Amino acid sequence: MTDLRLTWVQPEDLLGHELRQAEEDGRDATEIRARWQTAGGHPAPPRAGASPTPAPPHLRTLAVELLAELSLLPSPLTTEEPTDLAMIVTSCPNWPSARDRDEAGRAPGPEVPPPPGSREASRPQGPGDLSPVPGRGGVGEQHPLHAAWLGRAVGCLLGKPVEKLPLSAIRDLARATGNWPLNSWFTAKGLPADLTAAHPWNRRSAGTSLAENIDGMPEDDDLNYPLLNLLLLQRHGKNFTTAQLARLWLDELPAGRTFTAERIAYRNLLSGIEPPLTARHRNPFREWIGAAIRADIHGWTHPGDPAAAAAQAYRDASLTHTANGIYGAMFVAATIATAAGGRSDIHQCLRTGLSVIPPRSRLAQAIRFGIDTAHKEPDFEQAVDLIHAIYGHHHWVHVIPNAALLAAALTHADGDFTGSICRAVSGGWDTDSNGATAGSIAGLLAGHPDALPDRWTAPLKNRLATSVPGFAGIGFDTLAHLTHQEALRP
Repeated sequence: MTDLRLTWVQPEDLLGHELRQAEEDGRDATEIRARWQTAGGHPAPPRAGASPTPAPPHLRTLAVELLAELSLLPSPLTTEEPTDLAMIVTSCPNWPSARDRDEAGRAPGPEVPPPPGSREASRPQGPGDLSPVPGRGGVGEQHPLHAAWLGRAVGCLLGKPVEKLPLSAIRDLARATGNWPLNSWFTAKGLPADLTAAHPWNRRSAGTSLAENIDGMPEDDDLNYPLLNLLLLQRHGKNFTTAQLARLWLDELPAGRTFTAERIAYRNLLSGIEPPLTARHRNPFREWIGAAIRADIHGWTHPGDPAAAAAQAYRDASLTHTANGIYGAMFVAATIATAAGGRSDIHQCLRTGLSVIPPRSRLAQAIRFGIDTAHKEPDFEQAVDLIHAIYGHHHWVHVIPNAALLAAALTHADGDFTGSICRAVSGGWDTDSNGATAGSIAGLLAGHPDALPDRWTAPLKNRLATSVPGFAGIGFDTLAHLTHQEALRP
């Protein structure tokens, strides 16, 4: 039994996470928590996907019963944090529309002037277009999307070896090898043995993501999901339905490659539950980061149209997430779509991303806090400490703290690629996911694969490992070409 201990689905573990979610969304679960604790139930595993040992049968039965009761408790935040798309749009006073966008594809947002010394004034002013730029030749070689795909991979790979590690461990490991503030790949070379023992690298990633071990881009869910969404667009176009996405997952996505909310939704599909209930049924991870890491393709294929990108991301996210979990995907998609428009700097991109999520939601508040903190704190390490002090009570995979950190990293780096990925990863929490999204956005803003430092891109060898059918070993230049084709489709 213990050899088959599957993570992220055991009822006795889900209950602890659902009790935590209830605290966050304002439901009064005092009586249910007391019943669970009195019966000997344990809290949610703090970092791992499952508790070390299975619960006795009576506790598992009780957990299933209490999960059902928790699902009936009303949240006082429903009005401020709707899940219905029409209600989301209505709640956003600055929701971008076609007539509001100027010729650059820029969407409206709060008219906040860029900070002094920002890159906005110096950013090239060209058409909001993702057509390949003439260059050395090769499929998609000079395409801005090539830089975005590369950036996503680089940022993900940088964060992989320290995923799940606490912030203090990340800092200690980097400092011990002279890599602080973080500016390069993590390495085990020269690392004291006692520090390695105290803070072991992510066991699944060290063999492929430490500087001395990198040989192409290894498989990761942060790259698998953009591939799956590319496949989704190839098969169904931009008007895909959530049900079509669900079918694609069942056909092409191995269940063992899913985690948190995605694994719960997958299990629900296999139980005959249809979307959008797949996002709600016994799913305490519905406001975690999973939908946000799937959102890039929606932004990449809607250059200059953040509203359409956000709406497309919504149909994707609603398979697995609700409220803030969905907002995370919409925010990323709209931010990327604005960057893909070709004439906005990172600060305008983030403002536009904020315009598609309810302004009174916890996610919007967290993003604004991250941006404001980055503007006020010249030392990014101090900014990270402030963000952790406010949002550190969340699980490390929850979308709210990670969105605050991502927004702070992008703001503080002012569009610089290396600064963006290194700040995002050095801030802890979901390091590979934040690094991937930061790299995607900063790469797209760079606009050219050669604008990314060779020390980051060369180790990838233009090769991506994946279990997504049809994409194993594919090059990032080819992915850029395929993505551009979908961007051009009506």
